[in-house]
Amino acid sequence: MPYGLVVRFTARDAAAAAAFDRLAAETLEEIKADEPGTLVYVNHMPVGESATRVFYELYEDRDAFLRHEEQPHVKRFLAEREQYLTNTEVTFLDEMAGKRPTSSQER
Repeated sequence: MPYGLVVRFTARDAAAAAAFDRLAAETLEEIKADEPGTLVYVNHMPVGESATRVFYELYEDRDAFLRHEEQPHVKRFLAEREQYLTNTEVTFLDEMAGKRPTSSQER
């Protein structure tokens, strides 16, 4: 069963948001290269909220999410992100229905 989450980050200021974006971009490159169970990992900036980032993440299943959390690049992201942030809100999601990418195993 696919497993997802939405994470809302609030940066301290514009400089912190820019530094957070660089850290997120570096992490995303590693995710793209080496995480087949990560189906979607997208960083959004809400319209009119320049200090806020919202990540949408979708994994093949909960085990894929747990593997993601154990990756060195994710551990680095989790450790370094706090210096840029004033708040982090995480919402875990169980998929009920919808259109989503097919897994790499289904192709």
